[in-house]
Amino acid sequence: MKFGGMVSTKIDDWQMFPYLEELGYDCGWIPDSQMIWSDCYATMALAALHTSKLRLGTGVAIAGTRLAPVTAHSIASINKLAPGRTFLGIGTGHTAMRVMGQNPMQPTAFRNYLRVVRGLLAGEEVEYQGKPIKFLDRELECINTEHKVPIYVAANGPKALAAAGAYGDGRIGAGNEPYGLLSKNLERMRQGAEGVGRRLDADFHTSVLTFACVLKPGENLTSDRVIDETGAEVVSSLHFWYEIYRQRGDDGFILGEVRDVWEDYKNYVKTEMPEDRRHQILHTGHCSFLPPAERRFITPEMIKVSGGFVGEPDEIIERLRKLEAGGLREIALLPPIAVARESFKDFAKQVMARY
Repeated sequence: MKFGGMVSTKIDDWQMFPYLEELGYDCGWIPDSQMIWSDCYATMALAALHTSKLRLGTGVAIAGTRLAPVTAHSIASINKLAPGRTFLGIGTGHTAMRVMGQNPMQPTAFRNYLRVVRGLLAGEEVEYQGKPIKFLDRELECINTEHKVPIYVAANGPKALAAAGAYGDGRIGAGNEPYGLLSKNLERMRQGAEGVGRRLDADFHTSVLTFACVLKPGENLTSDRVIDETGAEVVSSLHFWYEIYRQRGDDGFILGEVRDVWEDYKNYVKTEMPEDRRHQILHTGHCSFLPPAERRFITPEMIKVSGGFVGEPDEIIERLRKLEAGGLREIALLPPIAVARESFKDFAKQVMARY
């Protein structure tokens, strides 16, 4: 099992990455959300210059906000600074697109996007909008495609999972999937690989974006510190569910144990968020802080269904070992920005050191 730290992308806090390296984390993930955080590639360049072992990548880059050749060029530029320890996490844009009132990229377009990026990063000439393209003037050594940049695809739906198998070197999921679902999704990716004449390598990387809080003696899921450390991620689940509900017009997917919280949240959105600005307000604090007005939605049941690793060290380790047996290779933890250093430190000392 590998352990990654994901941060709220803040260019003047690049010191977080050498800190993660010092704590023993394997990877540093830098999110890409242009209306919320600093630029991911500029931040990653600073991280690359101030680390030597930490693997660095986007968590995740957004296909809808950059042309495929631009994304390939940007990560290949980082690979010049951190050769052999750079990866590209990429997705369709749940938050980055929706905070602009736009929908994420559609599966067919995303699949083609991945094809172009993969080919360019392999140093190949590829077809792009009917024309052949390739990186030019390579003798200038402005980018690095000699060292492989693995592509980790953010995929949950069947078409995205098939695309991950076809063009990815790994997958990053959201939340902690149970053993059975993890195995089922791996099979979907195997089928996607076979569809383009590939086989999923034994080292195909499986990771998950999640959060953690190591409980101290006497703490429970209603303790203020626990809510402070988990709330931003937990409430982001409500934000995501609302987007699905808005798109489908149906909320039958909401689990019964959090139905009361969900109904309260729906009413809150309806009464407190003007419809013409709702796309902006809905994602306030996205994974970075918990809006005070939304603290009431952080219940023990919500913490549990949001899938984080919240518990005593032995409980967390047991869950990790079970997921690893099911095929999971990495967890990427995203704590709120105000408590990130303490959260990363607690997890490293109480879980990673004993794993």
